[in-house]
Amino acid sequence: MEKEAAQPGYWDEPRIAQNKMRQLGRVKEIVDLWRGLESESGSLLELIELSLIEGDSTLEEEFQVELDALKSNLARQEINLTLSGPYDDRSSIVTIYSGAGGTDSQDWAEMLYGMYLKWGEVQRRPTQVLDLSYGEEAGLRSATLEIGGSNSYGYLTSEMGVHRLVRLSPYDPNHLRHTSFAQVEVIPVAGEDESDISIRSEDIKLDTFRSSGPGGQNVQKVASAVRLTHLPTNIVVTCQTERSQHQNRENAMKILMARLLDQQNKQRAEELAKLRGLRVSAEWGNQIRSYVLHPYKSVKDHRTNYQSNNPEAVLSGELDGFIEAYLMSQVGNEG
Repeated sequence: MEKEAAQPGYWDEPRIAQNKMRQLGRVKEIVDLWRGLESESGSLLELIELSLIEGDSTLEEEFQVELDALKSNLARQEINLTLSGPYDDRSSIVTIYSGAGGTDSQDWAEMLYGMYLKWGEVQRRPTQVLDLSYGEEAGLRSATLEIGGSNSYGYLTSEMGVHRLVRLSPYDPNHLRHTSFAQVEVIPVAGEDESDISIRSEDIKLDTFRSSGPGGQNVQKVASAVRLTHLPTNIVVTCQTERSQHQNRENAMKILMARLLDQQNKQRAEELAKLRGLRVSAEWGNQIRSYVLHPYKSVKDHRTNYQSNNPEAVLSGELDGFIEAYLMSQVGNEG
């Protein structure tokens, strides 16, 4: 790939060249990582063999620390090897929708929104808020954000589904226990080279309106918020977080492209399932994970049985255990 990049005429078609260069960057990153692991393990093995020959045990503790670090790194790469889907290496668009439960569920949607923002921060991933729709009293009706970085979509597929919260409600005058639900949707960002996805300008209906904040109050005097309706599919996308109508339209188009790609992939999956005689369900289904804050503290994933007794840490972005348990559970389910 590097030899090809050095050939004359490589940049004659800039879009193709840019995609190839991005792919080259990803491949080099993988090769460098595994060559580095190979070098580290070889050096450590040589040092251990030398100490055994010389009967020197003074470095045993240091060797153990290096070995543990190497094993930990290898375990992370084993997780990465599960990410072989065609879109796993892409950025992801995460949308949280409040479910049944009124203000409590809208507050729960905002808590999940904060959890994914913090996960992106902990992981040092670029994160952009694309849209927020506020509840009338508190919380969010929905929130959409883009999370980038290596294998973002591959990791966050583990979060798709219904999340359930059990707690003493701060919105109940009697402070009774409430159960709230929110749905998390995760789709890959559409690439610039998605040649089979085209959006004609005549297929889009554009509406503008004033952005609203908490309590439904208009936060701007000008109509900067954007609503796009894709007429052939009736997919509706709104964006209102930016002050610029142009920026909101760009963000809305990004979400629309991703949703069209997702719809296309689902149609292909359904067609393949019909050929194989499989049943495809489009229902919400049961919750994938329960977060209990009262009468005890626990977060449990019902697909893997992975559990944490520290919900505060999970809601502060410590999701890796849940993500890794889910990805490893899918290895045996492939095919």
